[in-house]
Amino acid sequence: MLLAIDVGNTNITYGLFDGTRLVCHFRSASSRTRTEDEYAVFVREVLSLRAIDYKAIRSAIVASVVPSLTDTMVELVRRAFAREPIVVGPGVRTGMPILYDNPREVGADRIVNAVAAFEQVHGPVIVVDFGTATTFDCVTPKGEYLGGAIVPGIQISAEALFSRAAKLSRIEIAVPPRVVGRNPAHSMQSGILFGYASMVDGMVARINDELGYPSAILATGGLAPLIAKLTTSIERVDDTLTLEGLRIVYERNSSG
Repeated sequence: MLLAIDVGNTNITYGLFDGTRLVCHFRSASSRTRTEDEYAVFVREVLSLRAIDYKAIRSAIVASVVPSLTDTMVELVRRAFAREPIVVGPGVRTGMPILYDNPREVGADRIVNAVAAFEQVHGPVIVVDFGTATTFDCVTPKGEYLGGAIVPGIQISAEALFSRAAKLSRIEIAVPPRVVGRNPAHSMQSGILFGYASMVDGMVARINDELGYPSAILATGGLAPLIAKLTTSIERVDDTLTLEGLRIVYERNSSG
């Protein structure tokens, strides 16, 4: 089996593949204070709870946007499974040309998302990833990574509002009953969620206008299901897109 690990700024997502089938996936917080051994114990305990023998893991791949956790994840794989993982970065074959000015500056998660999305649609695609930051990543009709946009994530935006406005209290990130809020909580929910959905639709429209051709629009990330249903542009949500991209990249680097 293949263990795929996606290290984000807020969460680490783990996926276990048997061939092309995703057997299970789970998350932990991206704690910079946890040791390699603590992460190793966590992963093995979760696998045990799901009746999966850790010895069945024969390979691993890691994508990380948190440099301080990259080595930690590599050591986790070494200690828990006695394997040497592939780390997505320079020198790793993705099968996708990178047209960014400096390919080394593109986050590993953005590349594997693009790889997985193009594998699904076999054509131009925009991936909207609702993570700590929300990213828009564009793939050309030829399957080239073109670039994209980065905006503050929903939680970051909400926290900035709560911390800077003395009379506004923290609220649940949930869809309000109407756009025109009639109390502070509903007004903030409307601005955060409907406003964010409108931003997504606006960005997708601007990107498509600039590209000059229509693209499929895929969404992923923790808040994707909530936001996607409020947009008119997002066609499909795939919450395991990054893990699928890691599996594909692993296969492209293990087949010689």
